[in-house]
Amino acid sequence: MPNTRFNNYRIYYSFLNALAKDLTKYYYKKLDKPFNVINKGKKKKYDPVTQADREFEKFIRKRIKSRFPKHQVVGEEFGFKKTKSDYTWVIDPIDGTRSFIIGNPTWSNLIALNYKGRPVIGLANFPKLNKYYLNYSSRIAYVIEKGKKRKLNVNKRVSNNQIKVAGAFHGWLSLNKQKKIPKVLKLMQFPCFDALSYAHLCEGRIDIVIQCLNQIWDIHPIIPIVKASGGVLSTWKNEDAVKAGNILVSNNISNHNKILKLLRPALK
Repeated sequence: MPNTRFNNYRIYYSFLNALAKDLTKYYYKKLDKPFNVINKGKKKKYDPVTQADREFEKFIRKRIKSRFPKHQVVGEEFGFKKTKSDYTWVIDPIDGTRSFIIGNPTWSNLIALNYKGRPVIGLANFPKLNKYYLNYSSRIAYVIEKGKKRKLNVNKRVSNNQIKVAGAFHGWLSLNKQKKIPKVLKLMQFPCFDALSYAHLCEGRIDIVIQCLNQIWDIHPIIPIVKASGGVLSTWKNEDAVKAGNILVSNNISNHNKILKLLRPALK
């Protein structure tokens, strides 16, 4: 494994802290207006995008280029800008475009900084909720809401029979496969709201989040925040969450292993 030691948190925390505020201001000044929806999905797949998705990504890329011109950038809408840098920014300009389209305030701007392929800092900014989540180091993360900062901690002490589980299969898991995991379905008593559910786990509001089909820009920004809040995450196959795909995030390793075991039949 390459050396991924990273010590420059303060520089990038300050950059993302300011960017979160600017993204919210930019939304209300330029993008909070009627829009058209474009389906960029191939064949019969529905994959919506709006002009706001693209304008947000342009705005973020411009800020990164201005401050860190040699860094690599990967974005959902405009692809990969390759350089020789060890630093790569991963951008989801609007996570939850479907929520954005129907006026659900749970959509967010997600940004990760990867160092040598590993997400080290993540931002989840929710303009409509006037709050954002950002890790300060590998062990400290905050939610900043209406100008007030609060440290994030998962709820590690909840017992197995009291865990709050949120999940969404995003059309990936067939009904026949869902029938193989009845205990998981029974546990899923709480709604799953895009990246906000991951953020709620970091606040200790829920304890398990189960999602399918995460792309790297969906999960890389979340990884550092979850880890700094004390959470555990992996794919359903218990592989590194950096690979993206089907993701499980838990409040502690015991509950994580329990849900992994319950999910196993759906992978056969």
